[in-house]
Amino acid sequence: MPGSSGNAAVTRSTLRQQIADALRDEVLAGRLQPGQEFTVKEIADQYGVSATPVREALVDLSAQGLLEADQHRGFRVHEYSVADYRGIIEARALVIDGMFQALDDGRKGYREPGDPRTAAALAGVRRRGEEAQRAAGAGDLTVLIGYDLRFWRELAALFGNPYLADFLHRLRVQSWVCTVQHLRLLTDLRGELWSGHTELVDALSRRDTKAARSIIAAYNTHSLSVIERLAT
Repeated sequence: MPGSSGNAAVTRSTLRQQIADALRDEVLAGRLQPGQEFTVKEIADQYGVSATPVREALVDLSAQGLLEADQHRGFRVHEYSVADYRGIIEARALVIDGMFQALDDGRKGYREPGDPRTAAALAGVRRRGEEAQRAAGAGDLTVLIGYDLRFWRELAALFGNPYLADFLHRLRVQSWVCTVQHLRLLTDLRGELWSGHTELVDALSRRDTKAARSIIAAYNTHSLSVIERLAT
């Protein structure tokens, strides 16, 4: 029956996304190490599912740059270099600056801070930022990553371009995967993690893109210096 076929397709698609999300979280948590290899069968057995959604999930993660596919040996976690991180930071900065430029130019699509719906959305973004800052202050990397990704995804959505928001989210996941490989080497992360989330929201609420750009520039300089120091 058509209905049954459709339900099966939806179930498989949902399972594929759930597996991809779970594996991404394993990489971000450092439980899947850079260079670590595994096969479709191993992951399928681990989650108690068939090979098809697992293979699809692994292909998705490979397309996102988190895994590398080897025709004969399965998959392995991508190992990012400091040069990779510099490239990610540069790309991330260009995307964010494009967001700020849209605000400067008053392009259609950006939700005005004075709009009640935008004010409510900004308040929600700020709450994510507050949680991220608390996690950063406590040195809790896992909690920080979760709130930070939500913070940037919701903030980017305010600029009205879903393609830009999706691309920025992918870059931020990649940057976290790269930094986790280095930050997990430290036993105490207090004072090492960026925590300027609410400061950035407040600047954008005032439409002060000069201050926002300064905050992002300082953030990128700080992040890169930490990774370069740990890499040596």
